[in-house]
Amino acid sequence: MEKPLVRIYTDYKSPYAYVANKRLFELEEVYGVELQWLPYTLRIPEFMGTVEARTPHFWRKVRYAYMDARRFANAQGLTMKGPRRIYDAFYASAGMLFAQRHGLFRPYHDTVFQKFWNHELEIDELSEIAAVIAAIGGSVDAFESYVHGPARAEHDRIIDEAEALGVFGVPTMVFNGELFWGGDRIDMLTERIKKPETIAVALGSRHRT
Repeated sequence: MEKPLVRIYTDYKSPYAYVANKRLFELEEVYGVELQWLPYTLRIPEFMGTVEARTPHFWRKVRYAYMDARRFANAQGLTMKGPRRIYDAFYASAGMLFAQRHGLFRPYHDTVFQKFWNHELEIDELSEIAAVIAAIGGSVDAFESYVHGPARAEHDRIIDEAEALGVFGVPTMVFNGELFWGGDRIDMLTERIKKPETIAVALGSRHRT
C-alpha cells in the first residue's frame, strides 16, 4: 500500500525550519507517511528588504522572532546562535538534493542544521558543504560535479514549482494539495493525515459550488 506523501519545503538558514524538524520526522515514525524534503532557498533581500532600508520596527520583530525560535530550540535541547550575516544557502540546498540521491539525507540534514546554528558551518562556502558530504561518507568529487553541473537548474525548478503551489516561506508542508506554513501548523497537518477525507470532502464541496 502506498504511503501518504507529505512534501516539506525547508531552508537551513531558517530558525523555524530547524525547530520544526523533530515533529516533522515524528510524522514519519508515528503515522507512517512518506516525507519528501525539498529546498526552498529563501532570498532574504526579496522579502525582508535591504539592510539599509530596514526600520527599527522591523529589527524589533526580527529580535523577537529569534528569541521565540530559541525558546523552541531550548525545549528540544538544541543550541541556536543567531546568524552572523546574510547567507545564500544554494550550496547547502544542493547538498540536500545530492545527499538524498546517495542515501545520506538524514545525517546530512541533521549535521548541516546543527553545525550552522552552532556557528560551525558557513553554508554558502562550497568547500565547507563538501566537507560535510565527505564526513558522512559521500564523494566530494561527485558532489562538486553535481554543483557545477545540473544542480542549479534542478534547484531553480524546485523553487519555481513550489511557488506555483503557493509556497512563500519555510517550513511549508504540502499534503493532498493543501499548504501548511510554519511549525505551529503541524497539529493541523497531523489531523489531516489522520482524517484525509475531511479536506477531500471540503474541497469537493467547494468545486461543486
